[in-house]
Amino acid sequence: MKKFLKMLLLVFFLLIIYIYTLVISNIPNKLVIFEGESINMKTLIGMNIKSKENTIETASTNGNKISEQIGKRTLEVSFLNTLKLKDVDVNVLPRTTVIPVGNIAGVKLYTSGVLVVGMSEIEGNDSKKYKPYENTGIKEGDTIIKIDDKQISTTEDLIKTVNMSNGQDIKVKFIHQEETKECSMTPVKTNKSEYKLGLWVRDSAAGVGTVTFYEPASKTFGALGHGITDIDTNELINISSGEFITTRILNITKGEVGEPGKIQGTVENQQNIGTISKNSRFGIYGKVNNLASLNIDKSKEVEVALRDEIKTGKATILCSLDNQQPKEYEIEIEKIYKENNYDNKSMQIKVTDQRLIDKTGGIIQGMSGAPILQNGKFVGAVTHVLVNNPKEGYAVFGDIMLKQSKNVE
Repeated sequence: MKKFLKMLLLVFFLLIIYIYTLVISNIPNKLVIFEGESINMKTLIGMNIKSKENTIETASTNGNKISEQIGKRTLEVSFLNTLKLKDVDVNVLPRTTVIPVGNIAGVKLYTSGVLVVGMSEIEGNDSKKYKPYENTGIKEGDTIIKIDDKQISTTEDLIKTVNMSNGQDIKVKFIHQEETKECSMTPVKTNKSEYKLGLWVRDSAAGVGTVTFYEPASKTFGALGHGITDIDTNELINISSGEFITTRILNITKGEVGEPGKIQGTVENQQNIGTISKNSRFGIYGKVNNLASLNIDKSKEVEVALRDEIKTGKATILCSLDNQQPKEYEIEIEKIYKENNYDNKSMQIKVTDQRLIDKTGGIIQGMSGAPILQNGKFVGAVTHVLVNNPKEGYAVFGDIMLKQSKNVE
């Protein structure tokens, strides 16, 4: 019996340690917030968060609030105010104003290196089957960045470099889940006297989405509210550069239950809007080079709402569906997930405007990034549609998108 109790106490003790370790690991190392915004970091009994300036209240399971002093500081997370657990670098930004856009635009992305989207056997000039990639660690979704110390930027670079090997072993440097790795591969000579690795690769991607906002102070834009992933690997594309281009809408397919609708457009003979430098899971971001191409009303500049200011109830989305100026359509914010900083499903929304329902059936592909306005403030952007109900979907918080744009070079 005593042995059982000891074992039970040990298991309980290890469980407590595990829970504390999990909570500590979920506290971010860096945090960007706006002036007056709450810091919502979950803590446990005995854990404290404070700064050298004493601007942070003693931590509790209800989260913490930071003073409205703009600037950078470091918070210390400790146990019983004695055992230091970790530091959190906090950057408090001033309240920001943006111009909601709502225009449909074309996206062209160019990868850093070439993206592996498939693999297949190769028939050599001896009629045997080969898999040069086998046991190398390379997987679909990885990015090849160098071969024998030669930078690989395009598919053409890869083909040329592999052919120059004349079948000799080559060193391939690639990125797998944000980790840089290296392996050796032996190209196979085909009956066409070409050398191949058996890898299907891609160096660019294109699509259509909605420009969410333009920030006049930094001349940056945010769009889509979600990242662009490769159609074959479903992995976020690691980009080296990109272009945003005006788009002429050709056709709109209405959404139905089980079948999402979509916007089809063309970028032929259209204007360049700007350059894309960031593709994140919360949207794409870059600099506007041709402000006139957005055809925006500068008098429509509004504040970005803090999460505490967003309420369930009526709101509007701004989008263009007829190659004209964007129009406002009524929606309902049904649920708000204030503590969600991990994905782009911050709010659940429902289209209630019959004009939009008649035209699109609700939320459709291409509307991702349509800005959401409530009480005269920018609160977020449309990101997803529910396949079983095209009138409903999800949106990302506006403050998340603005924080992402602050890292644009």
